[in-house]
Amino acid sequence: MSERKVPLGFLFSGVSSGVRVKRPDLALIFSEVDAVVAGRFTRSRARAAAVDWCAARVPGRNVRAVVINSGNANALTGPEGVEANRGMATAVAAALGLSPDAVLTCSTGIIGVPLPLGKIQAAVPRLIERLGEEVVPAAEAIQTTDRAIKIASREVFVGGDRVTVLGVAKGSGMVHPNMGTVLAFLLTDAVIHPEVLDSLLGKAVEDSFHMVSVDGDTSTNDTVLALANGLAENEAVLSAESAGGAVLGGAMREVCRELARAVAADGEGARHLITVTVSEAEAEGSARKLARAVVASNLVKAAIFGAEPNWGRVMAALGAEAARSGLPMELEKMTLAIQGIEVFAGGRPAPYEADALRSLLRRSDARIEVKMGQGGASATAWGCDLSYDYVRINADYAAVVVDDQGGAVRRDTRLETKTPDMKAEVLLQALRYIERFAGTRAVIKFGGSAVLQAELQERLASDLRLLQAVGLRPLLVHGGGLEISRTLDQLGAQRTFIDGLQVTAESHVKVAEMVLSGQISGEIIAALARAGARAVGLSGKDGNLISARKLLSPSGADLGYVGEVTKVDPAILELLLTQGYLPLISPLGMGEDGHTYNISADAVAAEVAVACKARKLIFLTDAPGVLSTDGALISELSAEELDARVRGGALHDAMVPRAQAALRALAGGVESVHIIDGRIPHNVVAELFTSSGVGTMVRAGVPRNEDEVARG
Repeated sequence: MSERKVPLGFLFSGVSSGVRVKRPDLALIFSEVDAVVAGRFTRSRARAAAVDWCAARVPGRNVRAVVINSGNANALTGPEGVEANRGMATAVAAALGLSPDAVLTCSTGIIGVPLPLGKIQAAVPRLIERLGEEVVPAAEAIQTTDRAIKIASREVFVGGDRVTVLGVAKGSGMVHPNMGTVLAFLLTDAVIHPEVLDSLLGKAVEDSFHMVSVDGDTSTNDTVLALANGLAENEAVLSAESAGGAVLGGAMREVCRELARAVAADGEGARHLITVTVSEAEAEGSARKLARAVVASNLVKAAIFGAEPNWGRVMAALGAEAARSGLPMELEKMTLAIQGIEVFAGGRPAPYEADALRSLLRRSDARIEVKMGQGGASATAWGCDLSYDYVRINADYAAVVVDDQGGAVRRDTRLETKTPDMKAEVLLQALRYIERFAGTRAVIKFGGSAVLQAELQERLASDLRLLQAVGLRPLLVHGGGLEISRTLDQLGAQRTFIDGLQVTAESHVKVAEMVLSGQISGEIIAALARAGARAVGLSGKDGNLISARKLLSPSGADLGYVGEVTKVDPAILELLLTQGYLPLISPLGMGEDGHTYNISADAVAAEVAVACKARKLIFLTDAPGVLSTDGALISELSAEELDARVRGGALHDAMVPRAQAALRALAGGVESVHIIDGRIPHNVVAELFTSSGVGTMVRAGVPRNEDEVARG
């Protein structure tokens, strides 16, 4: 995945304020200098207070910040909502030394619930303190039901000067923009007149977000904002039709289209991204309407979900839109192709092999191509299929309560509040998985930022005790690289890197051992004990568990005491498992030279899984799973598909070693590897005991046939 480019002078942050329960929910985008701004907004007559606040200030100048809260839309909340929105802008402005008019606001989440302004005001100092050049914290904090962050960027040259355009968006449900979009933010360091920026933004939105439909419902909060701070010092763009306007507009359009595709692919409950292209239309406006009509059709969406090549539904959607909008439609001139296979031409069905097309429709991308035979105009729209999970997500989404102590919005997940049918289905599904996994072994690697959070340690400990109770035999490997680096920095230790890898000096190994086998292992053991689980902490050196040797960099350079596993002796693990203990392993190994080596926890987890003949390997990480190039979460991959992504450079750098460890485990006999977000409570249980899971599952072998069980 290509490295994201950030425009000059923009900083980002994201924190948890308590508006949502235990999730980041407050984001800040800050320009170090004044920026011009443009915007597009929902046409809904029930729009939120934040939309009115922004719409009154664009297009304009002298904007410095955008503050966004998730979890609460602050929509239809009366005059109190207007004042709460003003209070959010004022709190950020005061902390930054700005006028409130220099701060724009956005909100997303539950409609009709008062915004707990006090929580936001209390979090503002932390929000500003954490400002930095990394955009991910802000992208995470604006999510609601999104499964993946949505970020895109482009670099172009305007008059010989490098200009960057960065886009950040959120959107998964209630997506059917009406002259606006989901929440999206375009940031650029270009020098441009605000009215020209407004014109370019309008064209970009019309060609991207306005061509997306997930469920046919327009939000009360749809907003897209574009900020340009001029730090690129290019020749000012004074016209959309100028050479600079064309280049910058093209970059904005590409970023918006990439984000729009990511929103469609991440539709609530979606399994397929649907791309509809209408070409040879008499006019661009006609092509847009027809493409949107197909992608918005619930019948088409349901057919794609079922891998059913029911092309009649596509033609019906086209015919209905043509009648509704007064568009010409001559059947004998039209052709329709699904997944590249022609199914209708010359006014009648075209012969095709139905089973072959069904097989193609099981892919994650579904392509529908319509040729009208009337002219040279074309348009593309994006959407997703309509699955059972969409109904489940949105039936449950409204089941919220308000924390009387502070207004935090949360779902009421208690089983007793559900219908008898839903309770029975949940229990039956869980029992089927419990029966399947009883007596099997699973290695869980607990790493990333979650391993340092006491609350997530406690929740994982509780989950592991329950998994033991239903017969699963978990083994836990923990990481701690972030804490090791922090401790080294506190001690003033100098850190060096070769080929992107950190060199580990002998003194660093002692710090690593102290942090891993002392601090982190001790904290997790204590959490497991409080949860009622019997656990034993082990260094990889204990009982000759892990033998290691020096690991060299890709160029052959010496990395000090960084090691790789040469052998795992599972004898001590077998003894502990037989006695009902949960082994907790620190990723250290002993070399034949008698030295201690610090080893990648991902690699240790893979080798332990192979040695113990584990059925499953689970990576708890700081990412939702494996993402496609457009930022969408990939629910399932075969080993061959993952290997192709590694070799093709399609993975983010941080995911590559984890993917390599997954491939090693699968090659060694592990049945499946699961890569899930360790920062979300109970994700291990959700991944193992639900059919759709919550992250990415990688299976050994080739992709499965349609009739095989979905996950597990």
